[in-house]
Amino acid sequence: MSIVKDFLLQLTLMIIPIFSYFTIILEKVKGDRSIKMIMTLLWGVSILLCMSFPVEYGEGARLDIRFIPLLFVTLYLGMWPGLFLSALIIFYRLASGISMGFYSTVLVLVITLPVILYVQRLFLLVKKDRKVTIAAGLSFLYCLCGMTVFGIMNGFSTTVLKVQSIHLLFTVAVTWFCTVLIEKIRETHQLRLEVQDAEKFRVISELTSVFAHEIRNPMQVSRGFLQLLDEPDLPQHKKEYIKVSIEELDRANEIINDFLAFGKPSLNTYGNINVGEQLKRVITLIQTFSVNQQVEFKSDIEDDCWIEANPQKLNQSLINILKNAVESMPDGGTVWITCHPSGDGNITLTIKDQGIGMNPKQVDRLGSPYYSLKEKGTGLGMMVSYQIIRSFKGRIRVESEEGVGTEFVIEFPHIEM
Repeated sequence: MSIVKDFLLQLTLMIIPIFSYFTIILEKVKGDRSIKMIMTLLWGVSILLCMSFPVEYGEGARLDIRFIPLLFVTLYLGMWPGLFLSALIIFYRLASGISMGFYSTVLVLVITLPVILYVQRLFLLVKKDRKVTIAAGLSFLYCLCGMTVFGIMNGFSTTVLKVQSIHLLFTVAVTWFCTVLIEKIRETHQLRLEVQDAEKFRVISELTSVFAHEIRNPMQVSRGFLQLLDEPDLPQHKKEYIKVSIEELDRANEIINDFLAFGKPSLNTYGNINVGEQLKRVITLIQTFSVNQQVEFKSDIEDDCWIEANPQKLNQSLINILKNAVESMPDGGTVWITCHPSGDGNITLTIKDQGIGMNPKQVDRLGSPYYSLKEKGTGLGMMVSYQIIRSFKGRIRVESEEGVGTEFVIEFPHIEM
């Protein structure tokens, strides 16, 4: 019974940081760096407690699952938090004295940590089921290395193999359970955010339907009379006033068009289209727009990039993103565009610029109503682009760094032709 309680304690020490993150930290703490620091510390405490209260089994056998917090921190948070917790394990183990156990701990970490770091980027890109498989596989690898190293140093025996086998099964099972739990909670959290956004967009859609027509009528009348006033013998300064007034009315009309594009339900005129071909057309259009802005376009577009979508809507979203990329480089630069099938049944489209870039908070707000980094922007164009991509069951991810540039990574479900 004591062994069961020890196992349950180890399991509890894994679950507490997970629920702390999704129930408290994610809601209260702002900024990715702060969240990473807090989660690294939480998992670090979990490691120390696991090592301090191990499962006592047999004659002096001690089992713990310190590896699981290290695995999750490295996979979800990155290399440096993983290295920090690896050092924490080594130093805590060293405090107990230099022994064969210390040497085996260091050796197993040296063998397995590079493998975890190697697959870390792939882990973040794959779907939930593959994440669970990767995490459980890495956990199995760690325990297998531990069994081998421990057996070489201390000799193989039936008791040792029995204890190590129990440790392997328990560690892999807890890794599988915790990974499923993390991904399920993340999925629920993302769904809640999408529901909140959908409610905001619904309100905007209703407002556009009610007010757009009433606002546009007096604007068109005003524009017409301004054009009638623009006579040849009119003083030059008054002509400038009329010109500016007409330009501002046209800009207001463009904003209304963006509202209508967002608020009006899209027609379900979907078909099988080649994203690569559409992208080439959009690049040709944008090159005309940027002819005087010293912007160079470099593309790597494959042929087999078929998806189910509306070509006009897709072009609209791609034009918005490419236009923003060009406008983010006032001094010129290069825009890299790629489109190719990925190995997980999707089409991956990337647009990368050398513009002014964004900080993490700006990236998080991208696509929100009324949010724009342009002086006269409304944010509606990017908001519409996000909605269009999602309507085609696509996913969009933005990576950006201030002073370096921004990369849009868009994924669509691939269809075979």
